[in-house]
Amino acid sequence: MPFRKEPPHTHGSIAHSAIVLVNLGTPDAPTRSAVKRYLKQFLSDPRVVEIPRLVWSFILKLIILPFRSGASAKKYQTIWTKDGSPLKVHTQKQAQLLQAALEQRGHEGVQVRMAMRYGSPSLPEVLDQLKLDGCDRIAVLPAYPQYSGTTTASIWDAVFAHYKNVRNIPELRLVKHYHDHDGYIDALHDTVLAYWDAHGRGQKLVMSFHGVPKRTLELGDPYYCECQKTARLLAARLRLAPDEYVVTFQSRFGKAEWLQPYTAPTVAELARQGVERVDVICPGFTSDCLETLEEISMEVKHDFETAGGKEFHYIPCLNEAPTWIVGMAEIAEQHLIGWPTMMSPSQREAERRDAEMAREHALRLGA
Repeated sequence: MPFRKEPPHTHGSIAHSAIVLVNLGTPDAPTRSAVKRYLKQFLSDPRVVEIPRLVWSFILKLIILPFRSGASAKKYQTIWTKDGSPLKVHTQKQAQLLQAALEQRGHEGVQVRMAMRYGSPSLPEVLDQLKLDGCDRIAVLPAYPQYSGTTTASIWDAVFAHYKNVRNIPELRLVKHYHDHDGYIDALHDTVLAYWDAHGRGQKLVMSFHGVPKRTLELGDPYYCECQKTARLLAARLRLAPDEYVVTFQSRFGKAEWLQPYTAPTVAELARQGVERVDVICPGFTSDCLETLEEISMEVKHDFETAGGKEFHYIPCLNEAPTWIVGMAEIAEQHLIGWPTMMSPSQREAERRDAEMAREHALRLGA
């Protein structure tokens, strides 16, 4: 098996550390063709759709892509901003703020880059660029707080597939989840309280997580349990009684049974029961995207109001909230332990001298 050509090796160079913040992805534009390319890559991933490949290939090419691409493009058009896709814009800002936060905490020289599992910038191209930049220690941080084989494991697949043909592989650390991390729960808590301070408080808080087929839970995927733990911890921090909140799952696709209760019918039923105002938060999404800005803020809101509800309030994702940037920095720090990212000026100078001596020694030996 041929390995890819490595960049020229420079003796005496100092290796750097990097963090790659990986989100799901987004089309490059809110057009039918761009959405079709994105959906083809996304829905071709066997981690996302566990249906025999031959059968699914037929369904995807002849039914899903021809008919869903146009409809999805229209949805993206309702949320697209002058700067592009909200998910991409927020993830990029998070990466920039995380790097600044780590520098403030004493982690000098740690590069933080954004990558997308599907779409651009792709994970392989970001990993390649980090190699060119001299990064030999890379921590991969998914934008998914709760682990699932459909999301986090797919990132690992992409990382391993990329390095399968690479001769000189960097030291890797993979962040599996942070669904119960104090920094993450604190950020959710502060986001909800800030919203309630500005807009008042509803009768019921709906915590809506992205759904996955129920079969994945039966086969051992921990996603459902981690969502429930996040909800329990957040409710405890907010001091909510059991009847003051409900956990639901959104974005169902296909005819198979998914994790329940489903968000839209649950919210509609609350309206029919006389609940006049609901507040909805999506803890599983760290950046606002199509599923929060269109599906929840528009579609589910319509369902609630049609069923008789009067006030529907969507609480935005963590996005660039200061407490979330602090939380991300705390999570990242745990996975930087042992790497030389916090050095005094004298230690940095010693490292530089050692590298120069190593280079001179290698050159004397004919390197």
